[in-house]
Amino acid sequence: MALDTVIAPSEPTVEDSLAPRVIEVTNPRDGSTASRVEVASPAEIEQAVVRARTAFATWSRTAPGQRGAVLKAAALHLQERAEELAALNTRETGKVPGDALGGVQAGIDTLIQYAELGPLHRGEVLRGSFGATDTAKPHPRGVVLALTPWNDPVAVACGILGAAIVSGDTVVHKGSERCPATAALLNEILAEALPEGVLVGITGDAATGEALLAEPGIDVYAHVGSTATGDVLAEMALRTRAHVIRENGGNDALVVDADVDPAWAAGQAALGAFANTGQICTSVERVYVLREVADAFVTALVAEAEAKTAADADGYGPLVDERMRNVVQSHVDDAVAKGARVLTGGSIPDGAGTFYPATVLVDCTPDMLVMHEETFGPIAPVQVVDDFDEALRLAADDRYGLAATVLTNDMEHALRAGDELPVGTVKVNAVFGGAPGGSAQPRGASGAGFGYGPHLLDEMTTTTVVHLESAPRRSDR
Repeated sequence: MALDTVIAPSEPTVEDSLAPRVIEVTNPRDGSTASRVEVASPAEIEQAVVRARTAFATWSRTAPGQRGAVLKAAALHLQERAEELAALNTRETGKVPGDALGGVQAGIDTLIQYAELGPLHRGEVLRGSFGATDTAKPHPRGVVLALTPWNDPVAVACGILGAAIVSGDTVVHKGSERCPATAALLNEILAEALPEGVLVGITGDAATGEALLAEPGIDVYAHVGSTATGDVLAEMALRTRAHVIRENGGNDALVVDADVDPAWAAGQAALGAFANTGQICTSVERVYVLREVADAFVTALVAEAEAKTAADADGYGPLVDERMRNVVQSHVDDAVAKGARVLTGGSIPDGAGTFYPATVLVDCTPDMLVMHEETFGPIAPVQVVDDFDEALRLAADDRYGLAATVLTNDMEHALRAGDELPVGTVKVNAVFGGAPGGSAQPRGASGAGFGYGPHLLDEMTTTTVVHLESAPRRSDR
């Protein structure tokens, strides 16, 4: 989805028609202009792929240890400008300063992690016939097109870029049009520490992304963003034969069992639903709470929501833009029209910026948009259920398959959640967190392929099996 762009007036001159398109981003905190960035021309798009393809010939043959050392140097170079990049992110997306800086640091740590993992990425020796050797060797795929989102633009991008670069691939990277200057600065900083063409940044909107997908010479599409865009990308790959890695939308469920402390559970629900103003891929999007603890849970959740809303912009930020806020409001309005009750929040506040209150809805039912579509805002829709079986069934009944959380002290329920929920990640008793080496595969409308962790190195490489045995020597020697 593209932002509105600044184009020629209603009666353009010849000079106007030749002028580059410009993306202008509004600061969601106060409505001021956050950035103005030119959209790449068709020639620049074509040249970006040519540059990456040219660099691949040398970079793919660079020793893995050397590639790791270069990537680590790029990470340390990024560290020097972390605060500058975080401040720009806050201006463009409204992300609270602490979270913005944390996202940059997470990106730096991810680059360092891949710098260390890349040289250790192993092939296999296969057990074949006596006197022969069979090996399975990973090889770089080629040019990776990385299309990355706005909600955590540095951390997410660094995961894809780091895994691709250390694997010997080269990358053309386009960040979201909602934070084009942030993505451009990230690309500029990293490219300064990398050989020419290993990372090429492109700035643009949805049309730019579509043009890149159609550009010949790209071997991998790596996308984190909306399901609609991911579906377009997957269809394009049928024609171009590019390998696809995509992490798309989610509608993550939270199940609150009857044996947990309801106030603690409300804190977990609030963290999952309201962090980054609900703009996280794995946000809690729908809540199923058992009847025995429902009243106490909802009371505590309302208090958590109101405390969030009362925080200043450095503690609870706005939604990214007016378009996003209108989507969130439309989901709330749909729920109310179908019988939900708003206990706190639920309406657009007065004042500058695109702020939206942390909202708690009760009496929710599966037919409401807030329960079966990704809202991507600070909404906690609650449905009360009679038992754990019903909660698990409702949590599993969804076209998305990114993640889900179960809060329980019942070991059987925890084990069942891991076995029965059709999602890439099941979290028990913590809405966020996990070991740094974890790799998960989203399901259904949430995408396909390993999007992070050590297994992302497998996605960025292709395997060749080599069978080797001796040949008879010439008899005349």
